[in-house]
Amino acid sequence: MSADLADSLDSQLELDPLTGTVLAVQANYYWVKLDLPAAPADAALSFLLCTRRTRLKKIGQRVMVGDQVQVEEPDWQGRRGAIAEVFPRKTELDRPPIANATQILLVFALAEPNLEPMQLSRFLVKAESTGLAICLCLSKSDLVSTADQAAWISRLQQWGYHPLLISLPQEQGFSELLAALSCKTTVVSGPSGVGKSSLINRLIPKVDLRTSAVSGKLGRGRHTTRHVELFELPTGGFLADTPGFNQPDLSCAPIELAHYFPEARQRRAEADCQFADCLHRDEPNCAVRGDWERYEHYLTFLEEVIAHQQTLDRSSDAEATTKVKSKGDGQLKAEPKLAAKKYRRPSRRTEKQGLQTLYQDVDELEVEAD
Repeated sequence: MSADLADSLDSQLELDPLTGTVLAVQANYYWVKLDLPAAPADAALSFLLCTRRTRLKKIGQRVMVGDQVQVEEPDWQGRRGAIAEVFPRKTELDRPPIANATQILLVFALAEPNLEPMQLSRFLVKAESTGLAICLCLSKSDLVSTADQAAWISRLQQWGYHPLLISLPQEQGFSELLAALSCKTTVVSGPSGVGKSSLINRLIPKVDLRTSAVSGKLGRGRHTTRHVELFELPTGGFLADTPGFNQPDLSCAPIELAHYFPEARQRRAEADCQFADCLHRDEPNCAVRGDWERYEHYLTFLEEVIAHQQTLDRSSDAEATTKVKSKGDGQLKAEPKLAAKKYRRPSRRTEKQGLQTLYQDVDELEVEAD
Protein backbone atom coordinates (compact mmCIF):
# COMPACT_ATOMS: atom_id res chain seq x y z
CA MET A 1 0.00 0.00 0.00
CA SER A 2 1.28 3.47 -0.86
CA ALA A 3 2.23 6.00 1.82
CA ASP A 4 -0.27 8.47 0.34
CA LEU A 5 -3.15 6.03 0.89
CA ALA A 6 -2.05 5.38 4.48
CA ASP A 7 -1.85 9.13 5.14
CA SER A 8 -5.32 9.56 3.64
CA LEU A 9 -6.77 6.94 5.97
CA ASP A 10 -5.04 8.44 9.00
CA SER A 11 -6.35 11.88 8.12
CA GLN A 12 -9.92 10.51 8.04
CA LEU A 13 -9.49 9.34 11.65
CA GLU A 14 -7.89 12.42 13.18
CA LEU A 15 -11.12 13.70 14.71
CA ASP A 16 -13.07 10.50 15.42
CA PRO A 17 -11.82 7.22 16.97
CA LEU A 18 -11.52 4.18 14.73
CA THR A 19 -14.47 1.84 15.34
CA GLY A 20 -15.75 -1.34 13.75
CA THR A 21 -17.67 -4.60 14.08
CA VAL A 22 -16.09 -7.94 15.03
CA LEU A 23 -16.88 -10.39 12.23
CA ALA A 24 -15.03 -13.48 13.43
CA VAL A 25 -12.93 -14.77 16.32
CA GLN A 26 -9.96 -17.01 15.59
CA ALA A 27 -7.98 -18.06 18.68
CA ASN A 28 -6.80 -14.75 20.19
CA TYR A 29 -7.34 -12.74 17.01
CA TYR A 30 -10.39 -10.83 15.82
CA TRP A 31 -11.39 -9.82 12.30
CA VAL A 32 -12.89 -6.33 12.48
CA LYS A 33 -14.90 -4.57 9.76
CA LEU A 34 -14.04 -0.88 10.12
CA ASP A 35 -16.54 1.98 10.08
CA LEU A 36 -14.52 4.28 7.82
CA PRO A 37 -15.91 7.73 6.89
CA ALA A 38 -15.13 7.03 3.24
CA ALA A 39 -14.44 3.72 1.53
CA PRO A 40 -10.72 3.26 0.77
CA ALA A 41 -9.51 2.60 -2.75
CA ASP A 42 -8.41 -0.86 -1.58
CA ALA A 43 -11.53 -2.54 -0.14
CA ALA A 44 -9.35 -4.95 1.86
CA LEU A 45 -8.25 -2.03 4.06
CA SER A 46 -11.74 -1.95 5.58
CA PHE A 47 -10.76 -5.08 7.52
CA LEU A 48 -8.09 -5.44 10.21
CA LEU A 49 -6.84 -8.49 12.08
CA CYS A 50 -6.76 -7.31 15.68
CA THR A 51 -5.54 -8.44 19.06
CA ARG A 52 -7.08 -7.53 22.42
CA ARG A 53 -5.42 -5.03 24.73
CA THR A 54 -3.97 -6.58 27.89
CA ARG A 55 -6.09 -4.19 29.95
CA LEU A 56 -9.28 -5.77 28.58
CA LYS A 57 -7.99 -9.23 29.43
CA LYS A 58 -7.16 -8.18 33.00
CA ILE A 59 -10.67 -6.85 33.63
CA GLY A 60 -12.21 -9.97 32.07
CA GLN A 61 -13.71 -8.17 29.07
CA ARG A 62 -14.72 -10.77 26.51
CA VAL A 63 -14.77 -9.89 22.81
CA MET A 64 -17.57 -11.58 20.88
CA VAL A 65 -18.64 -11.80 17.27
CA GLY A 66 -20.94 -8.84 16.63
CA ASP A 67 -19.29 -6.57 19.18
CA GLN A 68 -18.87 -2.88 18.37
CA VAL A 69 -15.27 -2.03 19.25
CA GLN A 70 -12.73 0.78 19.17
CA VAL A 71 -9.44 0.00 17.41
CA GLU A 72 -6.11 1.69 18.09
CA GLU A 73 -2.75 1.86 16.31
CA PRO A 74 -3.88 0.59 12.91
CA ASP A 75 -1.06 -0.79 10.77
CA TRP A 76 -2.44 -0.27 7.28
CA GLN A 77 0.51 -1.98 5.63
CA GLY A 78 0.18 -5.15 7.70
CA ARG A 79 -3.61 -4.81 8.13
CA ARG A 80 -3.27 -5.16 11.92
CA GLY A 81 -4.66 -3.32 14.92
CA ALA A 82 -5.57 -3.64 18.60
CA ILE A 83 -9.01 -3.60 20.21
CA ALA A 84 -8.91 -0.98 22.97
CA GLU A 85 -12.58 -0.84 24.00
CA VAL A 86 -15.77 -2.89 23.67
CA PHE A 87 -18.90 -0.76 23.54
CA PRO A 88 -22.02 -1.73 25.57
CA ARG A 89 -24.03 -4.52 23.97
CA LYS A 90 -27.68 -4.20 23.06
CA THR A 91 -28.18 -7.98 23.12
CA GLU A 92 -26.01 -10.96 23.97
CA LEU A 93 -26.41 -14.66 23.20
CA ASP A 94 -24.37 -17.45 24.78
CA ARG A 95 -25.23 -20.21 22.34
CA PRO A 96 -24.25 -19.21 19.74
CA PRO A 97 -21.89 -16.58 21.25
CA ILE A 98 -22.84 -13.39 19.43
CA ALA A 99 -23.49 -9.79 20.47
CA ASN A 100 -25.91 -7.14 19.18
CA ALA A 101 -28.10 -9.50 17.16
CA THR A 102 -31.53 -8.08 16.29
CA GLN A 103 -33.39 -11.13 15.00
CA ILE A 104 -33.21 -14.90 14.42
CA LEU A 105 -33.73 -16.43 10.99
CA LEU A 106 -34.95 -19.93 11.76
CA VAL A 107 -34.56 -22.18 8.69
CA PHE A 108 -36.35 -25.51 8.35
CA ALA A 109 -36.80 -27.70 5.28
CA LEU A 110 -40.20 -28.92 4.09
CA ALA A 111 -38.52 -32.09 2.79
CA GLU A 112 -35.12 -33.82 2.85
CA PRO A 113 -35.13 -33.87 5.85
CA ASN A 114 -38.86 -33.90 6.50
CA LEU A 115 -40.25 -31.23 8.78
CA GLU A 116 -40.88 -32.62 12.28
CA PRO A 117 -43.40 -30.56 14.32
CA MET A 118 -41.85 -31.40 17.71
CA GLN A 119 -38.35 -30.46 16.55
CA LEU A 120 -39.61 -27.23 14.98
CA SER A 121 -41.50 -26.41 18.18
CA ARG A 122 -38.35 -26.92 20.25
CA PHE A 123 -36.35 -24.54 18.03
CA LEU A 124 -39.12 -21.96 18.17
CA VAL A 125 -39.25 -22.09 21.97
CA LYS A 126 -35.48 -21.73 22.17
CA ALA A 127 -35.60 -18.78 19.76
CA GLU A 128 -38.43 -17.15 21.75
CA SER A 129 -36.36 -17.43 24.93
CA THR A 130 -33.70 -15.09 23.46
CA GLY A 131 -36.16 -12.19 23.28
CA LEU A 132 -35.18 -11.48 19.66
CA ALA A 133 -37.59 -11.17 16.74
CA ILE A 134 -38.12 -14.41 14.81
CA CYS A 135 -38.24 -14.82 11.03
CA LEU A 136 -39.34 -18.36 10.14
CA CYS A 137 -38.17 -19.61 6.74
CA LEU A 138 -39.20 -22.93 5.13
CA SER A 139 -36.71 -24.06 2.50
CA LYS A 140 -36.92 -26.64 -0.30
CA SER A 141 -40.53 -25.70 -1.03
CA ASP A 142 -40.11 -27.05 -4.57
CA LEU A 143 -39.94 -30.59 -3.15
CA VAL A 144 -43.53 -30.60 -1.85
CA SER A 145 -46.90 -29.97 -3.47
CA THR A 146 -48.73 -26.66 -3.41
CA ALA A 147 -51.35 -28.22 -1.16
CA ASP A 148 -48.70 -29.28 1.37
CA GLN A 149 -47.21 -25.78 1.31
CA ALA A 150 -50.60 -24.23 2.04
CA ALA A 151 -51.27 -26.74 4.81
CA TRP A 152 -48.01 -25.89 6.59
CA ILE A 153 -48.60 -22.15 6.24
CA SER A 154 -52.06 -22.47 7.77
CA ARG A 155 -50.81 -24.72 10.55
CA LEU A 156 -47.93 -22.42 11.52
CA GLN A 157 -50.19 -19.38 11.46
CA GLN A 158 -52.25 -21.10 14.16
CA TRP A 159 -49.00 -21.43 16.13
CA GLY A 160 -48.57 -17.66 15.83
CA TYR A 161 -46.00 -17.47 13.01
CA HIS A 162 -46.05 -16.36 9.37
CA PRO A 163 -43.49 -18.50 7.53
CA LEU A 164 -41.69 -17.47 4.37
CA LEU A 165 -41.33 -20.22 1.76
CA ILE A 166 -38.18 -20.26 -0.37
CA SER A 167 -36.75 -22.43 -3.11
CA LEU A 168 -33.20 -22.19 -4.46
CA PRO A 169 -33.89 -23.84 -7.87
CA GLN A 170 -37.04 -21.79 -8.46
CA GLU A 171 -35.67 -18.52 -7.00
CA GLN A 172 -38.77 -18.31 -4.82
CA GLY A 173 -39.03 -15.95 -1.85
CA PHE A 174 -35.60 -14.26 -2.10
CA SER A 175 -36.77 -10.69 -2.55
CA GLU A 176 -39.04 -10.97 0.50
CA LEU A 177 -36.25 -12.58 2.53
CA LEU A 178 -33.72 -9.88 1.61
CA ALA A 179 -36.19 -7.20 2.66
CA ALA A 180 -36.60 -8.90 6.05
CA LEU A 181 -32.82 -9.12 6.55
CA SER A 182 -31.81 -5.67 5.30
CA CYS A 183 -29.93 -3.43 7.78
CA LYS A 184 -30.23 -5.98 10.62
CA THR A 185 -27.87 -8.39 12.33
CA THR A 186 -29.53 -11.76 11.89
CA VAL A 187 -28.58 -15.06 13.49
CA VAL A 188 -29.24 -17.97 11.12
CA SER A 189 -30.28 -21.09 13.02
CA GLY A 190 -31.90 -24.44 12.40
CA PRO A 191 -31.07 -28.15 12.26
CA SER A 192 -28.32 -29.52 10.06
CA GLY A 193 -29.02 -30.25 6.41
CA VAL A 194 -31.91 -27.82 5.86
CA GLY A 195 -29.92 -25.63 3.48
CA LYS A 196 -28.66 -22.79 5.70
CA SER A 197 -25.22 -22.64 4.09
CA SER A 198 -26.69 -22.94 0.58
CA LEU A 199 -29.09 -20.11 1.38
CA ILE A 200 -26.27 -17.86 2.60
CA ASN A 201 -24.23 -18.69 -0.50
CA ARG A 202 -27.15 -17.52 -2.65
CA LEU A 203 -27.72 -14.35 -0.61
CA ILE A 204 -23.99 -13.51 -0.47
CA PRO A 205 -22.29 -15.24 -3.44
CA LYS A 206 -18.75 -14.25 -2.39
CA VAL A 207 -19.03 -16.20 0.87
CA ASP A 208 -18.88 -19.72 -0.67
CA LEU A 209 -19.67 -21.71 2.48
CA ARG A 210 -19.06 -25.45 2.53
CA THR A 211 -22.21 -27.58 2.15
CA SER A 212 -22.97 -31.29 2.37
CA ALA A 213 -25.77 -33.67 1.50
CA VAL A 214 -28.34 -35.11 3.90
CA SER A 215 -27.45 -38.47 5.46
CA GLY A 216 -29.38 -41.24 3.74
CA LYS A 217 -29.53 -43.47 6.84
CA LEU A 218 -30.61 -40.91 9.40
CA GLY A 219 -32.51 -38.49 7.20
CA ARG A 220 -30.60 -35.68 8.86
CA GLY A 221 -28.04 -33.21 7.67
CA ARG A 222 -24.33 -33.32 8.40
CA HIS A 223 -22.73 -30.44 10.26
CA THR A 224 -20.83 -28.13 7.92
CA THR A 225 -20.54 -24.84 9.86
CA ARG A 226 -17.92 -25.10 12.62
CA HIS A 227 -17.83 -21.61 14.12
CA VAL A 228 -19.79 -18.37 14.31
CA GLU A 229 -19.01 -15.70 11.72
CA LEU A 230 -20.71 -12.55 10.45
CA PHE A 231 -21.18 -12.00 6.71
CA GLU A 232 -22.11 -8.63 5.26
CA LEU A 233 -25.24 -8.51 3.10
CA PRO A 234 -25.17 -6.60 -0.19
CA THR A 235 -28.28 -4.69 0.94
CA GLY A 236 -26.77 -3.80 4.34
CA GLY A 237 -26.75 -5.68 7.60
CA PHE A 238 -25.05 -8.90 8.65
CA LEU A 239 -25.84 -12.62 8.71
CA ALA A 240 -24.40 -14.79 11.47
CA ASP A 241 -24.02 -18.37 10.35
CA THR A 242 -24.03 -20.75 13.32
CA PRO A 243 -23.16 -24.45 13.68
CA GLY A 244 -26.16 -26.65 12.99
CA PHE A 245 -27.59 -28.90 15.69
CA ASN A 246 -30.67 -31.07 15.98
CA GLN A 247 -31.86 -30.73 19.58
CA PRO A 248 -31.31 -27.35 21.30
CA ASP A 249 -31.45 -27.49 25.07
CA LEU A 250 -34.28 -25.90 27.03
CA SER A 251 -32.93 -24.32 30.20
CA CYS A 252 -35.56 -21.76 31.19
CA ALA A 253 -37.42 -21.75 34.50
CA PRO A 254 -40.61 -23.87 34.47
CA ILE A 255 -42.84 -20.87 35.18
CA GLU A 256 -41.37 -19.02 32.15
CA LEU A 257 -41.97 -21.76 29.57
CA ALA A 258 -45.55 -20.85 28.64
CA HIS A 259 -44.47 -17.32 27.73
CA TYR A 260 -42.46 -18.77 24.82
CA PHE A 261 -45.61 -20.14 23.14
CA PRO A 262 -47.53 -17.41 21.23
CA GLU A 263 -50.74 -19.43 21.63
CA ALA A 264 -50.31 -19.46 25.43
CA ARG A 265 -49.53 -15.74 25.47
CA GLN A 266 -52.74 -15.08 23.55
CA ARG A 267 -54.78 -17.11 26.02
CA ARG A 268 -53.19 -15.27 28.97
CA ALA A 269 -54.04 -11.95 27.30
CA GLU A 270 -57.70 -12.95 27.13
CA ALA A 271 -57.94 -14.31 30.71
CA ASP A 272 -55.78 -14.81 33.79
CA CYS A 273 -55.08 -18.05 35.58
CA GLN A 274 -56.31 -18.35 39.17
CA PHE A 275 -52.75 -18.80 40.51
CA ALA A 276 -49.83 -16.54 39.66
CA ASP A 277 -47.42 -19.52 39.65
CA CYS A 278 -49.68 -21.72 37.50
CA LEU A 279 -47.77 -24.27 35.40
CA HIS A 280 -50.88 -24.94 33.27
CA ARG A 281 -51.14 -28.66 33.93
CA ASP A 282 -53.90 -29.60 36.36
CA GLU A 283 -54.37 -26.37 38.32
CA PRO A 284 -58.00 -25.19 38.67
CA ASN A 285 -59.25 -22.26 36.58
CA CYS A 286 -56.23 -22.32 34.26
CA ALA A 287 -56.56 -20.04 31.24
CA VAL A 288 -53.84 -21.73 29.18
CA ARG A 289 -54.73 -25.40 29.41
CA GLY A 290 -56.97 -26.42 26.54
CA ASP A 291 -57.40 -27.71 23.02
CA TRP A 292 -54.53 -26.15 21.07
CA GLU A 293 -52.15 -28.20 18.95
CA ARG A 294 -48.89 -27.51 20.74
CA TYR A 295 -50.24 -28.00 24.24
CA GLU A 296 -48.81 -31.54 24.24
CA HIS A 297 -45.46 -30.06 23.17
CA TYR A 298 -45.70 -27.67 26.10
CA LEU A 299 -46.29 -30.50 28.58
CA THR A 300 -43.35 -32.48 27.18
CA PHE A 301 -41.02 -29.48 27.41
CA LEU A 302 -42.34 -28.65 30.88
CA GLU A 303 -41.25 -32.02 32.23
CA GLU A 304 -37.83 -31.42 30.71
CA VAL A 305 -37.32 -27.96 32.23
CA ILE A 306 -38.61 -29.16 35.61
CA ALA A 307 -36.04 -31.99 35.55
CA HIS A 308 -33.36 -29.47 34.55
CA GLN A 309 -34.32 -27.18 37.44
CA GLN A 310 -34.21 -30.07 39.90
CA THR A 311 -30.74 -30.99 38.67
CA LEU A 312 -29.57 -27.42 39.21
CA ASP A 313 -31.04 -27.42 42.72
CA ARG A 314 -29.28 -30.67 43.61
CA SER A 315 -26.00 -29.38 42.19
CA SER A 316 -26.20 -26.20 44.26
CA ASP A 317 -26.90 -28.24 47.39
CA ALA A 318 -23.97 -30.57 46.63
CA GLU A 319 -21.62 -27.65 46.06
CA ALA A 320 -22.54 -26.25 49.46
CA THR A 321 -21.52 -29.46 51.27
CA THR A 322 -18.63 -30.79 49.13
CA LYS A 323 -15.34 -29.58 47.77
CA VAL A 324 -13.30 -30.79 44.79
CA LYS A 325 -9.67 -31.83 45.29
CA SER A 326 -7.05 -33.05 42.82
CA LYS A 327 -5.77 -36.60 43.38
CA GLY A 328 -2.46 -35.82 41.64
CA ASP A 329 -3.08 -38.06 38.62
CA GLY A 330 -5.15 -35.53 36.74
CA GLN A 331 -8.43 -36.72 38.27
CA LEU A 332 -10.72 -34.78 40.56
CA LYS A 333 -12.39 -36.13 43.70
CA ALA A 334 -15.31 -34.66 45.64
CA GLU A 335 -14.87 -34.64 49.42
CA PRO A 336 -17.28 -33.44 52.14
CA LYS A 337 -16.57 -30.04 53.60
CA LEU A 338 -15.92 -29.77 57.33
CA ALA A 339 -19.20 -28.63 58.83
CA ALA A 340 -17.91 -27.40 62.19
CA LYS A 341 -14.78 -25.69 63.41
CA LYS A 342 -14.13 -28.42 66.00
CA TYR A 343 -12.97 -30.73 63.19
CA ARG A 344 -10.40 -28.22 61.97
CA ARG A 345 -6.83 -28.33 63.21
CA PRO A 346 -6.12 -25.31 65.46
CA SER A 347 -3.52 -22.81 64.39
CA ARG A 348 -0.04 -22.74 65.97
CA ARG A 349 -0.88 -19.46 67.67
CA THR A 350 -3.93 -21.01 69.31
CA GLU A 351 -1.89 -24.05 70.41
CA LYS A 352 0.82 -21.79 71.91
CA GLN A 353 -1.74 -19.74 73.81
CA GLY A 354 -3.29 -22.93 75.15
CA LEU A 355 0.10 -24.22 76.38
CA GLN A 356 0.82 -20.93 78.14
CA THR A 357 -2.54 -21.15 79.92
CA LEU A 358 -1.77 -24.73 80.90
CA TYR A 359 1.63 -23.79 82.34
CA GLN A 360 0.04 -21.00 84.38
CA ASP A 361 -2.53 -23.41 85.81
CA VAL A 362 0.21 -25.87 86.78
CA ASP A 363 2.22 -23.15 88.52
CA GLU A 364 -0.85 -22.04 90.50
CA LEU A 365 -1.52 -25.64 91.57
CA GLU A 366 2.09 -26.05 92.74
CA VAL A 367 1.85 -22.83 94.83
CA GLU A 368 -1.38 -23.98 96.45
CA ALA A 369 0.22 -27.38 97.25
CA ASP A 370 3.14 -25.72 99.03
